Amino acid sequence: MVNLFIGTSGDNGQVDPGATVPFGMVRVCPDSDPRSHAGYDFSVTKISGISMNRLSGVGCSGSGGNLSIKPAQPNFDLHILKKTELAVPGYYETTFNNDVKVELTATKNIALERYTFPKGIEALFTINFGSSFERLISENHTVTPSGEVEGQVVSANVCGRGRYSLFFNLKANRPFSIKSDAEGKMVLVFDPTNSAPVEIRLAVSSVSQSAANKENQLAKTQNFNQLKAKAASLWGKKLSRIKVKGTTNDLTIFYTSLYRVYLSPADVTSFDGKYLGTDGLVHDAKDFTYYSSWSLWDTYRTKFPLLALMEPTAMSDMSQSLVSLYQTGKQNWSTDSEATPTVRTEHAVILLLDAYRKGIKNIDFRTCYPQLCQEANDLLMGTPDQKLESACDLWALSEISTILNEKENAVKYKMLAENLFESTWKKEFMTIDPTYTNMRNNGLYQGSRWQYRWAAPQYLDKMIQWTGGKEQLKTQLTEFFDEHLYNQGNEPDIHVPYIFNRLGSPEKTQTLVRELLSEEIIHKYGGSGEYPKPYIGRAYKNSPEGYNPEMDEDDGTMGAWYVFSAMGFYPMVVGEPEYELTSPLFDRIVIQLENGNSFRIKTKNRKKPSDPIKTIKLDGKEYYSFQLKHENVLKGGILEFLY
Repeated sequence: MVNLFIGTSGDNGQVDPGATVPFGMVRVCPDSDPRSHAGYDFSVTKISGISMNRLSGVGCSGSGGNLSIKPAQPNFDLHILKKTELAVPGYYETTFNNDVKVELTATKNIALERYTFPKGIEALFTINFGSSFERLISENHTVTPSGEVEGQVVSANVCGRGRYSLFFNLKANRPFSIKSDAEGKMVLVFDPTNSAPVEIRLAVSSVSQSAANKENQLAKTQNFNQLKAKAASLWGKKLSRIKVKGTTNDLTIFYTSLYRVYLSPADVTSFDGKYLGTDGLVHDAKDFTYYSSWSLWDTYRTKFPLLALMEPTAMSDMSQSLVSLYQTGKQNWSTDSEATPTVRTEHAVILLLDAYRKGIKNIDFRTCYPQLCQEANDLLMGTPDQKLESACDLWALSEISTILNEKENAVKYKMLAENLFESTWKKEFMTIDPTYTNMRNNGLYQGSRWQYRWAAPQYLDKMIQWTGGKEQLKTQLTEFFDEHLYNQGNEPDIHVPYIFNRLGSPEKTQTLVRELLSEEIIHKYGGSGEYPKPYIGRAYKNSPEGYNPEMDEDDGTMGAWYVFSAMGFYPMVVGEPEYELTSPLFDRIVIQLENGNSFRIKTKNRKKPSDPIKTIKLDGKEYYSFQLKHENVLKGGILEFLY
């Protein structure tokens, strides 16, 4: 039920069908020529090679694309034969126009590439040690006496900000000779009289060369098919934790969306429990697993709240990793010492608050509290959107200060947050004028004033007060949607359909969410600007053009939005342990929680998708709210929607 080609064509998601495991460092996949942000573009058959890492839909030129391997001469035009292409979680295969078949699978930090050449044809490979989606900073490689290739690559991160470093070890299952080795490219040749497939294993580590070598050595007793089966099993365990009943099309979009939630962050802890810190030093991960590869500006809104529900143990490790990041040196964007491709870590304070309030264990705010306070002093305040986002960060820090019994700071940050929100909202967003529809007006980043107007839902009560009451704000919100000013293609307003719940019109939330999940609607805006002509279509489609034009999947953000919304509940205010309820896409949903409990969602008497909810029942008792506490889900039980 996973279609890995959804959103892989053109600028309609910026995702890829690469072979990987949940939270793996490696995602091995062909890179199109010309490529997309994630390397692969379904609409392009020509490839430059097969690289071992990438990120999904993160903008700029993406990141990764390292250690590209091409089963052909450097100047040969290699093309995918599209009819031969197959991708499922943990496995990818295709045949090229030179009749070479490739099969790809992965472990956490090993790319396994199996190539079958036609009989009698020279098995030749071009390895590009300098391949990188962003700027290559340095590379070095050498061939060991035992016939392995090892070295290190250092590349710039997304948008050229910061850098990451990877040690690598390459092993082949057969001896090879080196035809050439110059200018960062090596051509390897294998004996053509041996018709057995050539298998290349490429292990990476951010810790050391010896760690990369050891990772490859530890996996040597398992063959390609065994590791492929192991990858499939890992994905099966994750995806089967939620069971839904619906049409094949909706199921495919749902499980593909859920799959993409598990692509990051990456477990970068070495086999012996070590990790590279942003201070450039190797640390011991004591009693936790260290994760890296963050894009929090988007993912804190939906993906990490979903992981807090579905993966509390992993979420504890991720939260501890962020606490460690504050201690070793955290910046808004990538530092100069990252363990793997990464993007940015703004709003980590909100993510940590949300995780803590949802019962995630071992979050020690005290150890990073000085750094949280320092970060608050350095928040960006240059544009209206930065001020709104900073107000949300300050709000979260005030809540954490209360948790730590830092009473003076709790009051201080609460007042700073409220005053900043009030001055910004009243000046920039309260009085609607014709400029509200303009993208980037008054310095806004990737959005209009209409879209950023709703960006701090924790202050909804103040918006109601300042605009003259619920009915007035609801009228304005209705205009926002009636004029098609909402943008599902970017994150600042993706929670906004759920605001109608808080304004006393849950039926409007139900209508809007249903349309966004499954109907053609009018979209005026793309990811960074207004379309020359409105796009009319579904926001989520089971096709390579899976998303709106310019709609980044944003590393699981949009996938998690779909998963939550399709299940009928959504974390509108990240940092508050409750969800907004809406009409689910599916009639039967079972969530198998990590604590052993099951939470079931059912519909009753629904004749058509547009039917409004008449009654809600929780464990057989009538439930008189469209907000559901996180603890109610964790306890397990049955949530019924009656129509």
